[in-house]
Amino acid sequence: MASASTEWIVGIALGVVVIAVAAAILVTIVALAARISKQAAAAEDAVEVVRAQTDALDGIGRINDSGVRILHSARALRKVAVGK
Repeated sequence: MASASTEWIVGIALGVVVIAVAAAILVTIVALAARISKQAAAAEDAVEVVRAQTDALDGIGRINDSGVRILHSARALRKVAVGK
């Protein structure tokens, strides 16, 4: 009879340990999720700052196109000059 009650106590103790470990894992996950949420909000604010700073570059598409054309022209001239 003493053996049966000891097994119940051990079983309950193991159950409590398992629940405590699961609760600790859950608390850790929730804390990390809150931290990630704060970092994401900060990153979103930073993106808005960058967007506001780059809105002033109205002609950037045209500038990039011009740069690409200059690069292609320079490559063509190099081929002509080198002979390849």
